[in-house]
Amino acid sequence: MQNKHMLMIPGPTPVPERVLLAMAKHPIGHRSSDFSKVIGELTENLKWLHQTESDVLMLTVSGTGAMEAGIINFLSPGDRVLAADNGKFGERWVKLCKAFGLNVEVISSEWGKPLKKEDFQEKLEADKEKTIKAVIMTHSETSTGVINDLESISKIVKDHGEALLIVDAVTSLGATNVPVDKWGIDVVASGSQKGYMIPPGMGFVSVSKKAWKAYETAKIPRFYLDLGKYKKETDKNSSPYTTPVNLMYGLQAALQMMKEEGLEAIFERHQRLTQGTREAMKAMGLPLFGPDHCASPAVTAVAPTMDAEKLRSTLRKKFDIAVAGGQDHLKGQIFRIGHLGFVCERDLLTVIAALEATLLDLGYEGLNPGAGVAAAAKVFN
Repeated sequence: MQNKHMLMIPGPTPVPERVLLAMAKHPIGHRSSDFSKVIGELTENLKWLHQTESDVLMLTVSGTGAMEAGIINFLSPGDRVLAADNGKFGERWVKLCKAFGLNVEVISSEWGKPLKKEDFQEKLEADKEKTIKAVIMTHSETSTGVINDLESISKIVKDHGEALLIVDAVTSLGATNVPVDKWGIDVVASGSQKGYMIPPGMGFVSVSKKAWKAYETAKIPRFYLDLGKYKKETDKNSSPYTTPVNLMYGLQAALQMMKEEGLEAIFERHQRLTQGTREAMKAMGLPLFGPDHCASPAVTAVAPTMDAEKLRSTLRKKFDIAVAGGQDHLKGQIFRIGHLGFVCERDLLTVIAALEATLLDLGYEGLNPGAGVAAAAKVFN
């Protein structure tokens, strides 16, 4: 049957009908007084979501564009930085830093395992001359389903005193608690197609007062992604360049929905979906790729004892359900179920039941039919 596709990947994520209808409105001038009011509301609600009183800026980019903006506005070529790598997107931070001539020291953990706060502590405590200008990391590592201990690492960075903390929160913001001011995070990059519940095309960067001070002396060339321009115009409820008007209508509706649900309820829902998904996989005899204590609230990575790509293909063909595959060396070894944004218990029960039927079809050994749905239902109830 056509138009029954079910998107259960960690981005893009499902978009609510209320958001789609908002995006279907006729566009208006992005310099008009009516749209200025929209920008003002968006800015206020973005600060609410980030739990910050500092600036949150809207860019017409992907999450990677927001990450790039987080590098080039606050650092200079040759600056010494610590870049954390325990997955595909941590690896992307390292590549970005090297592309802009930074002096990169990589703190790494095996894919599927969290970063160790002790590795950061050792480097930062040894830096008596305060030459480390930034610590750069990913909060929720989408490629492996692992969440890093941002709260503990942020305390270590604050104790250093000099280094900025620059964070990719692309699949954590809107799915789990990221209190920007409380934790002292200086720069947070995120993207629209994840917890924000709108299509791809917008990036967001929050900037602390400490980061703005670093901006004054940063020497990496910038033009379109010069955040100083965005701050100047955002303060006037405007923008330096043409905005994606209809995406911003969608963002307006999505943030209104999030405020109606409430931050704590959003975080509890994502945690419940994560636990239900993981318990279902265990009951079905499907090994999880990462341990429970560092499970991402956005995505669950599963390592079946069979070709994961064949499983994904069969699930798509028989039930028109899309789950994500493994990246790089994990291709064919894992699949990933996204459960962030506009996702509820019914969605996960549907996916789990379809997955059980797919495993039966493929002759997966050790499967107890119905066990996955029962395990998830127990958590959800």
